[in-house]
Amino acid sequence: MSAQIISGRAIADEIRTELRPRVAALRSRGITPGLATVLVGDNSASQMYVGMKNKAAQELGLHSRQITLPADTPEAELLGMVAGLNADPTIHGILVQVPLPAHIDEGKVIEAVHPSKDVDGFHPMSVGRLATDSGDFFAPCTPAGVVEMLLRSGHDPAGEHVVVVGRSNLVGRPIASLLLRKGRGGDATVTVCHSRTRDLGAITRTADILVVAMGRPESITADMVRPGAVVIDVGTHRVPDPSSERGYRVCGDVLYDEVKEVAGAITPSPGGVGPMTIAMLLANTVKSAELAAAEARD
Repeated sequence: MSAQIISGRAIADEIRTELRPRVAALRSRGITPGLATVLVGDNSASQMYVGMKNKAAQELGLHSRQITLPADTPEAELLGMVAGLNADPTIHGILVQVPLPAHIDEGKVIEAVHPSKDVDGFHPMSVGRLATDSGDFFAPCTPAGVVEMLLRSGHDPAGEHVVVVGRSNLVGRPIASLLLRKGRGGDATVTVCHSRTRDLGAITRTADILVVAMGRPESITADMVRPGAVVIDVGTHRVPDPSSERGYRVCGDVLYDEVKEVAGAITPSPGGVGPMTIAMLLANTVKSAELAAAEARD
């Protein structure tokens, strides 16, 4: 029997629906949540992602500002742009699209974004608060989206053994931290695997929930998945496909057609985690506006 398909698009629509009255409440007080996206260079994938984020923000009724800078923009100019957005009261969330050109220190730019507007959740203060589960913070959008997918599809990770394949600062590490927290979306037993893990399949087969963010197309095969496990595929890749008019097809880190016959539930790629990332970016921006409004009222 084929697995339950966990639709990121459907769950993302559900989250947007829940955000609408919160946006309306803010707007009734004269506050429009504002999201600024900064794109440096002409990377086609980055242009597509930024365009999707801005479109989603506008559709939700947010103030959306896209700033596009040439690839040779000096680092100092970019940092100055970020400083200006930090000081702008109409902007509640700042997203600097990565990767950045090689001459720009990505870490320095991430640290330049004020933590109160760090809706990407990458600032060291945000990372520290996530790791210690303390204070108000913004969780990185993709990991937060994965947790919401699990909860809203009936697969609460509490008490489950979750195996995360990948240890990046963008997905692997923060999702492990989220799943380990006490309370909603947490309380899981977490194992993190990576490129130096020996006999990866022996470990992934122990997972009740398998989250794959390894960055390698279709690397997780059916024999690496325990029958009935929940499989969340974070990967997105374009691979050559001569049979397609475009000359390529989109796939994930999981060999979907094979694994779906073994898993109890699975996310597709595309249509799985991707829409959730944008939905959580919107949620973080609305939360930031609410926090700013509460602080102003106090």
